Amino acid sequence: MLFRTIAVMALLVASTVAHAQGRIAVVDLEQAILQTDYAQQRLREFEAGDAFAEDKAEFDSLKAELDTLVQDFQRDQAAMSDDEQVAARQKLASKNADLEYVAKKLQSLQQQNAQRVFQELVPSARQVLGEVIETDQIGLLLQAQSVIHADLGYNITAKVTDKLNQQPKE
Repeated sequence: MLFRTIAVMALLVASTVAHAQGRIAVVDLEQAILQTDYAQQRLREFEAGDAFAEDKAEFDSLKAELDTLVQDFQRDQAAMSDDEQVAARQKLASKNADLEYVAKKLQSLQQQNAQRVFQELVPSARQVLGEVIETDQIGLLLQAQSVIHADLGYNITAKVTDKLNQQPKE
């Protein structure tokens, strides 16, 4: 009986201590920042800019050329000699390599721009995160990418994004 009473008391004390220390939550700070209205606007502006638009147009042109080459090859393959087929395949491979290069360049430009926007908004995000931690009495905050499983109720990413959207624009 005494052992049972001690065990129940220990459980009550442990749960009280855990409750007093606050809740556990997860956040994806990068996602919270990049989903803000301001970040989305900056990303759209970048993609509408001349440098990005030129590379995007080059990508679209190469993609159209490759599609045409593939269709022509499929249509004419049966009538081609072995040498013509080899030459056509080499041309397809070369055009595909060009397309992949431009695609990687576009992806790299987008990532660099997203990183600039992210770095610009980090100070505000840290301030908002501190406010959310205090308001929600969070005792342990984990990076969402490092958590194997978390119920959606533990994720405060959307709350951080909303609070960032409510901040006055500088």
